[in-house]
Amino acid sequence: MEKLTKRMSAVDRRSFLTAAIALAAVPAGAQQDFPNKPIRIISPYTAGGLGDTLPRALSVVLSPRLGQRVLVENRPGASQMMGTQFVARAENDGYTLLWASTTNMAINTIAQTRLGYDPQKDFAPIGVCFTSPLYLLVNPRLPVKSVKELIAYAKAHPGKLTFASGGSGSTNHLAGELFMQQTGIRMLHVPYKGAGPAIVGVIGGEVDLMFEGAGIEHARHGQLRALAVASRQRTHGAPDVPTIAEAGVPGFDASVWFGLAAPAGTPPAVVARLASGLQEALKDPALVRSIGDAEITPSSPQAMADLVRTDTDKWRKVVVDAHIVFE
Repeated sequence: MEKLTKRMSAVDRRSFLTAAIALAAVPAGAQQDFPNKPIRIISPYTAGGLGDTLPRALSVVLSPRLGQRVLVENRPGASQMMGTQFVARAENDGYTLLWASTTNMAINTIAQTRLGYDPQKDFAPIGVCFTSPLYLLVNPRLPVKSVKELIAYAKAHPGKLTFASGGSGSTNHLAGELFMQQTGIRMLHVPYKGAGPAIVGVIGGEVDLMFEGAGIEHARHGQLRALAVASRQRTHGAPDVPTIAEAGVPGFDASVWFGLAAPAGTPPAVVARLASGLQEALKDPALVRSIGDAEITPSSPQAMADLVRTDTDKWRKVVVDAHIVFE
């Protein structure tokens, strides 16, 4: 009886191992076939803005690189948290991706008390795609035509200048705070309910200046004056506008980036396939013509992960040093 029990145990063990190997082979095969159905990019932004138009432009050139349709689905709400949470909880098979950004991957961790996700733990970065430049824009009636003149004017009139933003904790708000910290000037922050109304406020003279990307079009028509761009490099959309660093504030950088991320636990082979397709798509000349003033700034998954960490640390320091309290 004892010999029979030992023999049956051995058979059971072999059966168990055979079954385990067969089960393990299923996801491996699925990974090799990836993708074999349409892929969704979840944008936590409303329709119409860069958070919507950029992923749609990307999907057109990404689809043929992956051999499957790439669809964009908007899930806005709660400062991008609703759509971001949705992807964090999605199946980690590579078919549901997040349109990630400076806001939902870095700033929200500082500005939101109930985030519902951890950008560094709940996502597998695929790569940065675009950078949207912020321009330092002033009302033309302000008697300054350069960054140095603006700084001098602010120091000669302490507390007089006002700067607009799309809301407390927005990128244009924090860019203004960073500018004050690096130049030693003081300005009054005037938050609006969105970047659009804030631009109108600067054009109308309610506020003196702001950091914003979309406002460069108004500068081309003389409604605003562009003193500098807040990114590390000049932009293709306004090559004659110097960077703030070039204009006298070394190291200044307040760019807004966008990229793709998958839920944590997505198989490395799937992430690699998506990253490879993304890199090829970003080289498509047709993409440049469809993204307006945004810059194509590709990165590896690891570089994107590093960027999330450094941006989070950077903006947290700005908030702490400015004693900003978010409600």
